[in-house]
Amino acid sequence: MSDDGNRLKLPPFRDAGFYRKRKHSSYQEVSAPRLASSVADTHAHLHMLPDPAFELARCAVNGVRFLCMIVDPAEDGEGPIERLAGWESDARRELAGLGADQGCAVPRVRIAVGIHPHNASAWDDRAHDALRRLAADARVCAIGEIGLDYHYDLSPREVQRSAFRSQLRLAKELGLPVALHVREAHDEAFAILSEEGFPSAGTLLHCCSLDADGLAPWIEAGCFIAYGGALTFKKLEAAREAAVRVPLNRLLTETDAPFMTPEPMRGVGCTPAHVVFTAAALAQMKAEHDGILPDDALAAFFDNALRLLDRPREAAAPGASPAAFGSAASASDAFQLSAETERN
Repeated sequence: MSDDGNRLKLPPFRDAGFYRKRKHSSYQEVSAPRLASSVADTHAHLHMLPDPAFELARCAVNGVRFLCMIVDPAEDGEGPIERLAGWESDARRELAGLGADQGCAVPRVRIAVGIHPHNASAWDDRAHDALRRLAADARVCAIGEIGLDYHYDLSPREVQRSAFRSQLRLAKELGLPVALHVREAHDEAFAILSEEGFPSAGTLLHCCSLDADGLAPWIEAGCFIAYGGALTFKKLEAAREAAVRVPLNRLLTETDAPFMTPEPMRGVGCTPAHVVFTAAALAQMKAEHDGILPDDALAAFFDNALRLLDRPREAAAPGASPAAFGSAASASDAFQLSAETERN
């Protein structure tokens, strides 16, 4: 989560376009980047949006084919998980009204469940049991977002540390990756992960804005690094300089919708479809740094998301080696198969 006062100020248009806020309550349409590859939003609070089904349909039209929905049972309950299938069904009906091309598909949605550090005070044996039960859902792909937030300190720091350690252990036991929320506590979070052991199924550092020196140990540890709208903010040049140093096979794109709207859309609430702006910016930066084609960078970001967050549950066994992530090609093949198969 993040603090963003514009998070629910969505333009009053029911189409798949993007609109920037102007003066006197007017809006200007903004052309979306034309991307050759599918795009993934690896971190979105879908249930916080006024119309999740419509937003899934808008994702489909804009090439967003994979989404990880973040659910905190302490704050959100189980409602988002229970309503997801209905949103997906409604989204398929919405597509016709958006003028979608034939074959345009609603993104595949997986779920991350975890107690956010803001809500760490809610962590107890009952919360542990509830999280374990929710994690048994075949759609659940990660434990998160979990970690430490020393900016707001909405839960005592010792309580945050305890909840973080417990959820790390649960993720490792279940063979699931973790999605981390860390703010003004990166050194301590890294120390805890080093003591507990980084999950072999993978570690995702969400909403990254670290500079190169701060990011170096996370890269060395083999973590996946996810960038959202903040990467496009003018004041975060140091984060952009760090992002291009992340190995291509560890980069991810996200929104944190309804928070952190990317440029040039600042001033309106963020939706998962806005990930196309961040993906285009990150691909261009990485391409210029590494001398590759932007389309190749985009394809890698998408495959990375599938390798980490869309693996069959049986492939995420405790003790699995990094090779268990599979190749980019096999991840794409798995996605194509899963998209054609009805989920539980």
